[in-house]
Amino acid sequence: MPNWLLNRLETDIDNRKQRGLFRSLTVAESAVDFTSNDYLGIGRSGTLHHQLAQASAQLTRNGATGSRLLAGHTYLADTVEADVARFYQAETALIFNAGYMANLGLLACLPQPGDTLITDELIHASLIDGARLSKATRHRFAHNDIVDLEDKLREASKQGGNTFVVVESLYSMDGDEAPLPQIAALCTAFNAALIVDEAHASGVYGPGGAGLVAAHGLQDQVTARVHTFGKALGVHGAAVLGLALLRTYLINTARSFIYATALPPHDLLAIQLAHMLVAAEPERAGLLHERVAYFRKKCHQLAPEAVWLTSTSPIQGLIVPGNSAVRRVAAATQAAGFDVRPIVSPTVAAGQERIRICLHSYNTEAEIDGLVTALTIALQETAMSVGTVTR
Repeated sequence: MPNWLLNRLETDIDNRKQRGLFRSLTVAESAVDFTSNDYLGIGRSGTLHHQLAQASAQLTRNGATGSRLLAGHTYLADTVEADVARFYQAETALIFNAGYMANLGLLACLPQPGDTLITDELIHASLIDGARLSKATRHRFAHNDIVDLEDKLREASKQGGNTFVVVESLYSMDGDEAPLPQIAALCTAFNAALIVDEAHASGVYGPGGAGLVAAHGLQDQVTARVHTFGKALGVHGAAVLGLALLRTYLINTARSFIYATALPPHDLLAIQLAHMLVAAEPERAGLLHERVAYFRKKCHQLAPEAVWLTSTSPIQGLIVPGNSAVRRVAAATQAAGFDVRPIVSPTVAAGQERIRICLHSYNTEAEIDGLVTALTIALQETAMSVGTVTR
């Protein structure tokens, strides 16, 4: 590596450390899990592990050996996509290697030059990157603000071309739901195509875990849904759900599908079996929501003065303004044996830095009590000023 590049990289890393933005990889296997997205415990399920080992023993090859359009397509892929489509109550599904790849490919190819792409200001980085690759004119509307969205739609209707609206059904940092019925109604009124990322709702909400779009009965009003399998489903991969015509179009135009080596058969089996397990054990989702309710009660009992997000989802948060302060609170809580992570700006807005807490069906009430107590002590030790939620 040339010296000028070494110097550039070292300078950038030093700057990140000085600004409190430095990231590093950590392992927290012995800590109580309050940070993973394994909401239903499928990722640690012994049942799934055993079923997958049995099914994998019947496989005749290890890897996909190529992209789906070359050597990587199999009858197993067809079968799993049909199963996934039924699970999420859609006409068809097209599997991508990850949610990031699905969002990137979908937004990069669907909107065309002359179109308008309107996105919620808090969409995930994968959707932002897909929007940047799009040739459409891009606008953002204030988070979950129906009035602002309507204003943006009205302006777009004056520009000509077609309009796409992109939202998440459940937001990954605030844990709040999008007002999907109102958004869908606006899109219908303005003849706009609606795209919904259901990453954090998959398996957790809706009939049988089909997501929030299905929970509201909006399947026919949503052009495309993205469901990911690395969170509540506990495995890997993602799928775009929609009409057969959309699937055919993506096979022909989505570069993150066309030029990516397909998922290996082992991963396809994992996707299939994980969905079967969620369908067979609906009590997992019920227990998860009970744990969320218990956490909400305890956090206000044990730390009523703290600033908590108003989320009623498995994604909870304690607001600790300032990158340095939130890192100190996280470190103290981790030292007490609880795996939580600080979310710093600019990932979230300055002043909205927070400890992000993910609840799971396998977290016990005693673990939740211990977590809230540890967070309360950590706040006191860092001499944080406290207030009430204004969000």
